Amino acid sequence: MSKFTAMDDFLSRHVQNGPAGCGCAVAQNGEILYENYFGYADLEKKTPITADSVYRQFSATKVVIVTAAMMLFERGGFLLNDPISEYFPEWKNSMVADEQEDGSYVIRPARRPILVKDCFSMSMGIGYGGDDYTHRMMQQVRDNLAAAVGDYTLREDIRAMAQVPVKFDPGSRWLYGFGHELVAGLIEAVSGMAVGKFLKQEIFEPLGMTSTAYRYFGDMRDKMVTPYIRHEDGKMEATTGFMDDRHEPGAKYEAGGAGLFSSVRDYVALTQMLANGGQYKGEQIIGRKTIDLMRTNQLTPRQMQDFDCSYLSGYGYGLGVRTLLDVAGGSNASPGEFGWTGYMGTYLSVDPSERASVVYMHNLVPNMEEYTHHRVRNIAYGALK
Repeated sequence: MSKFTAMDDFLSRHVQNGPAGCGCAVAQNGEILYENYFGYADLEKKTPITADSVYRQFSATKVVIVTAAMMLFERGGFLLNDPISEYFPEWKNSMVADEQEDGSYVIRPARRPILVKDCFSMSMGIGYGGDDYTHRMMQQVRDNLAAAVGDYTLREDIRAMAQVPVKFDPGSRWLYGFGHELVAGLIEAVSGMAVGKFLKQEIFEPLGMTSTAYRYFGDMRDKMVTPYIRHEDGKMEATTGFMDDRHEPGAKYEAGGAGLFSSVRDYVALTQMLANGGQYKGEQIIGRKTIDLMRTNQLTPRQMQDFDCSYLSGYGYGLGVRTLLDVAGGSNASPGEFGWTGYMGTYLSVDPSERASVVYMHNLVPNMEEYTHHRVRNIAYGALK
């Protein structure tokens, strides 16, 4: 009996009560130990999920972005302690919006510049949304930019967002959000290429990731799984990814925090490269010690208070990836295991100690991440020799 029978049993049940379909693979030492697909890419058409199915990655994009940026870091392109204004001068005089007890705000200069490492580690002070002053202004700035230029670019967004006061002094707190847009912009500033072009040339092509991009090409549109909303009564409703317009060939924005689509097999190649010291089929893509730096916790005790939640129990946050600090949090992976998750249910786990990685994908709202990902992780690592 296969040692991954438990994974088949779990995922076959899961598509009855969770996503319409899903795919999962586990690999070690450059070889795929387990790969299987369950359920449907489209319920109405009865299109099965297969190895060719393509999923919206949302925040699982971040792992690709920080890997690409750290490739430039180890080539001397930037230092983590550089002020981000060295690459985006408009960010030189960042302001902070301090909320007062009466709900008003005092706008003051930041106590220190935003550093490159603050952008990687989500401690630069702008999140993804909210009803505070910073995020109301963020929305207003983007609305004004769209009204002025229409579909704007990453660089135009970065320039406009420099007007927005951050929520706290850089490096003092943790807030998931805009930092990785600045990391993607840094890739462009240092490499002289659009971020999508750099990813294709330096990561996707060397790793044979033929189903990964920001924009539809070939038959990628047809391979995309249909995303679903599962209502409380169990009814499944087809929906659209809220960033699907950015996959259109004429779209301009290439985001750092989200935006790629990909397949399970493509991301297995990425994760195995990272699990095996940066090597893939004899080629060194990124240095082993650079990967170690990526997966080193960057958060202070105060920042860990912002970061902590049940889904991330036992983890800290490195340079754009969660990193396992304490297996007592409930994981049977190794300390230093790292990865991230996407809004609609994609999940990556990379364990250099075991030279192993796990990739799981579905596109569902709510994404059932804690229920699904922790079980997939525990089953996968339990099956390793």
